[in-house]
Amino acid sequence: MRKKIIAWILAVLMTVSMTACGQRTSAPIGETEDAVDLTTELELNAEEKDATEYTVQVNSAVYSLLDFADTSEYENATRGLIDAPEVLELTDAEGNVVWSQEAYSFLEDYEKAPDTVNPSLWENTRNNHAYGLFEVCEGIYQVRGYDMSNLTVVKGDTGWILFDPLMSVECSQAAMQLIEKNLGSYPVKAVIISHPHADHFGGILGVMTAEDAADSSLSIQEQLASGKIPVIVPEGFAEHAIAENVYAGKAMTRRANYQYGVLLEPGVTGTLAQGIGMGQSTGTVSFLMPTYEITATGERLTIDGVEMEFQMTPGTEAPAEMNTWFPQFSALWLAENCTGTLHNLYTLRGAQVRDGAAWAGYITEAITRYGEEAEVVFQSHNWPHWGNGTVTEYMTNTAAIYKFINDQTLTYINQGYTSNEISNMIELPEPLEKVWYTRQYYGTLSHNSKAVYQKYMGWYDANPVNLNPLTPSESAKKWVEYLGDVDEVLRMAKADFDAGEYQWVAEVTNTIVYADPTNEAARLLCADALEQLGYQSESGPWRNAYLTAALELRHGNQAMNATQTKGGISVLMQMTPTMFFDYMAIMMDKYALEEYDFMINVTLPDVGQQHVLHIKNGVLLVYENTRREDADVSLTCPKNALFYILQNNTEGLSALPMEGNADLIFLLAENMNQFALAGINPFNIVEP
Repeated sequence: MRKKIIAWILAVLMTVSMTACGQRTSAPIGETEDAVDLTTELELNAEEKDATEYTVQVNSAVYSLLDFADTSEYENATRGLIDAPEVLELTDAEGNVVWSQEAYSFLEDYEKAPDTVNPSLWENTRNNHAYGLFEVCEGIYQVRGYDMSNLTVVKGDTGWILFDPLMSVECSQAAMQLIEKNLGSYPVKAVIISHPHADHFGGILGVMTAEDAADSSLSIQEQLASGKIPVIVPEGFAEHAIAENVYAGKAMTRRANYQYGVLLEPGVTGTLAQGIGMGQSTGTVSFLMPTYEITATGERLTIDGVEMEFQMTPGTEAPAEMNTWFPQFSALWLAENCTGTLHNLYTLRGAQVRDGAAWAGYITEAITRYGEEAEVVFQSHNWPHWGNGTVTEYMTNTAAIYKFINDQTLTYINQGYTSNEISNMIELPEPLEKVWYTRQYYGTLSHNSKAVYQKYMGWYDANPVNLNPLTPSESAKKWVEYLGDVDEVLRMAKADFDAGEYQWVAEVTNTIVYADPTNEAARLLCADALEQLGYQSESGPWRNAYLTAALELRHGNQAMNATQTKGGISVLMQMTPTMFFDYMAIMMDKYALEEYDFMINVTLPDVGQQHVLHIKNGVLLVYENTRREDADVSLTCPKNALFYILQNNTEGLSALPMEGNADLIFLLAENMNQFALAGINPFNIVEP
């Protein structure tokens, strides 16, 4: 039975890797004769453009803002290099490229940033392009630039202790090969994962097998003595790792097309670094359930002769996260709480907002606990910082920037300003603005202030006009009706574009697109405006979002051309029964079942659990650890056979033991249809 279930899930859920390209995949956008004439009149076309004189001015001004003679971050990024291949391009078993630093070799062709790139982002891209095996200090090493995150190894008495094994199996395997080539081959004694984002755990099956994992029912000391490999994580890791990748996974995957630029080609008019790395790898993502959780700050473990003390930092960069102190190395691992960039209090792909004040508080707590002794700090992205004074300054500046964003946003909130007003008002204190590692390469001051507003005030700005606004398309159609002559509006917008007013041009032309997606002149002018905003952006994700929107306005929805990771089954297979039922409720057509009221007993012998599902007028209610004698139908099956319901697999369901009105289970499965469990949901983003 288990083999049959796994085979079915693999066949249905394994995402096929696809190559990104620039061809329109949606139906051709309609063109009227007038629209063609206006497009010609305004000299609009679907080609990539160079930087305008206004973009050149904006980017040139960055050289006056920042001290480009200060190359300390580049020196940190390249310090301690032991070995690196001349060309780094990793492929999967089918020969598909899953990670490439070779794609960014064009960086070497320029002495300074080209006009189409913000010079600050160019510097960050150069720093992130430094790849290979590096020494942090004697006994601690990192492979950087082999994925968006770093693989860190600590040498114990007899083997390696690994931290955060990258996102893809292929990348972590290549990183381990580089380590073994230069430092020797030793057994893995433990794997420690700092937090539950996929770029920190997805490559775990590249450094160990599922059979290597220790028995989670044993104490940590018994796990270490067993000769197996403990997988050590912060408390709550598994719940958050699975929930974030599943519940809103379809929307996050599509939105990630924009954040990470997966539809763009690397280049001076394409994607560059993301602040925390060059981008996400597209290999095989894997997952193993942890065998031990750290639950309290100050907890200590000694593994293979290496002493470690853990500091819990929940609610910072992830809901579950932890730092690690190595007293014998005077070294502090900062997970993703400090990096070479301002990070996100809100991430553009979508996620729960993060607490800036708590984030700052945990950094200052780390300074209090370890700051006097720390001689080096290193983390899961970017590069280390060395020297006690530099370490303290690095951590203090990072804490200060998150605390400032939190506090100044609340100041403005209490003065009556709204989210959009605050995001346009807030500015960093000048000394913090000039610090290279707090620049806005990943997160931005603008969208992080909105995260603080959302955390405390929610979506509502207190103006009753905005309590129940029209949909974007309905509103756009009324605006176009009131504007009257759309062609004249586009002529005015083109004049504003020629004057460098790109944000306004993008807004007004996108309104026309939402009213009439076939208006080619509006699409092309909007694309041109967004492209210039992308060229000016210091944030890698903002650049990607602008340029991806321009691509899709010019060539149609490109979602089906996105290169996808493989192996998501390994995460889905680890869902708890409660998570399965939660996901059923998300996938279920609630309106189709609004007239129904029935109960299902679900017994799962392999995990020793039983539940009652109550479908009540289109709502799926779950009762744990119970059974109803008056239930309409009872189902007994292995936990992962619940996939048969999610996928409406009637053949699989027919083989499962049921008592009572089995038609109700098939009815439930039939209505798991609000989106496909497998593949991509290619919804539009920049048009209706």
